[in-house]
Amino acid sequence: MSQAISVTILTKNSQQHLADCLHALQRFAEIIVLDNGSTDETLAIAARFPNVRIVEHPFLGFGPMKNLAAQHATHPWVLSIDSDEVLSPELAEEILQLDLRDTHQVYSFLRHNFYGKKHIKACGWDNDYVLRLYHKGTTRFADLPVHEYIQTDNLQVRALRGTMVHFSFNSISQLIAKMDQYTTLFAREKRFRKSSSPAKSYFKWAFSLFRNYVLQRGILYGYEGMAISFSNANGTFYKYMKLHEENQRLGISLVITTYNWKEALGTVLRSAFQQSELPREIIVADDGSRDDTRALIQSLAKESPVPVLHSWQEDLGFRAAESRNRAIAMASGEYVVIIDGDMVLHPDFLKGHRRAARKGYFTQGKRVLLSPELSQNLISRGPAPISPLSAGIKNRLNATNSPFLSRLFSKGNAGIASIKSCNMGFWMEDIIRVNGFNEDFVGWGREDSEFAIRLLNSGTKRQNLAFGGIAYHLHHQENSRQSLAANDAILEKAITEKSIFCSNGINKHLTNQ
Repeated sequence: MSQAISVTILTKNSQQHLADCLHALQRFAEIIVLDNGSTDETLAIAARFPNVRIVEHPFLGFGPMKNLAAQHATHPWVLSIDSDEVLSPELAEEILQLDLRDTHQVYSFLRHNFYGKKHIKACGWDNDYVLRLYHKGTTRFADLPVHEYIQTDNLQVRALRGTMVHFSFNSISQLIAKMDQYTTLFAREKRFRKSSSPAKSYFKWAFSLFRNYVLQRGILYGYEGMAISFSNANGTFYKYMKLHEENQRLGISLVITTYNWKEALGTVLRSAFQQSELPREIIVADDGSRDDTRALIQSLAKESPVPVLHSWQEDLGFRAAESRNRAIAMASGEYVVIIDGDMVLHPDFLKGHRRAARKGYFTQGKRVLLSPELSQNLISRGPAPISPLSAGIKNRLNATNSPFLSRLFSKGNAGIASIKSCNMGFWMEDIIRVNGFNEDFVGWGREDSEFAIRLLNSGTKRQNLAFGGIAYHLHHQENSRQSLAANDAILEKAITEKSIFCSNGINKHLTNQ
């Protein structure tokens, strides 16, 4: 039966326990050692065993690496072992004698964890059943950089009787090194998927220490129990602090649409220059404006704290969808915020979008409507402070900037009601997946709703941003609605057909870029 099983092992500078690990696996026909840059005797030790095949590859994260190792396996059943784990003879025999005809079973076994020479049965290290034997045609590891696991949906998990020894750590230095590696991988994985803060980090540290040292009996295991308990707690603290730092960094490309209203555009650009958190770049999506708009952009670009790019297309009528696609194709940021050229920004506008950004969501912001008098004032004098109590504004609640209230009241929304592209934020990867805006839309209206429909159909959720991402809408005459009937038909088709991808989208501009 051993011919049906391949063993996979990830290594990097694993010389300390690798020989014992491989010796316990001598009866298995094939062992894939996937190494990611060892500089010690790891590869030389592995080469001494005739059933070992060495593969080298840069580190991709633990989940992807284990799946890559399985791809190199000759046999369909895969036993995934770490280089510091040693199977007992009883467990090896039990695995080799399994009847593996049922490919919908996966197998787990008990792992005994050691700190140095001491078997630790506390701090969460006891009753440690690990799932390691699976059929690679039926399941695989989740593609997570850390805390990877074998996916068990619709599979039966069977526990074996044998045990395995895990030589976890020999020193405080090893605890610290692994803590640093794992906390970094955690922060990268959870970036903009999970919230964090210094206060949250502290309270999680305190609870983790109490749980490990008191509730999970680390206090009974001398200095080893104390070292493990503090390491676990410190790891919790640092992973959430690193996550907090990761969530502060977001490369935002700000896209501003415009058409022959350079006076408003000048005020909007200056408000973008005054952001408390600046974008990576500002891209003006110009739908065919005259040369005076180009001259204004070139002039203001000289005083901008960030690069200002100008995307221009020929004036062939209202083609906002294509204009936005051209501009977004120039973006280098991982997140894109689009506004109209008549939206003057609150100084914390982009900061509010950054705080709200979450993987798997696009963000719909709001607008504050300004009176003709206040609008003209801003155009003449430039961006100026506006409060919810200022004269000349409507929907005053939308003018309230409060991070606390924003966390409480920003919420998901399932439909496309009140979709307005004058204030929206998207992940670039989501834009690319649905192929951007549909350039079949010509004339005013519905191109933003159809784009949102495809995002929703693709699995991206919508959230409405409240009390943040504030922008003030300059008063102007409404655009012509003569193309609305045709655009409504395109939108209805996307809804009816549950469209995800449009054929006439951003991809052709990305190719040009």
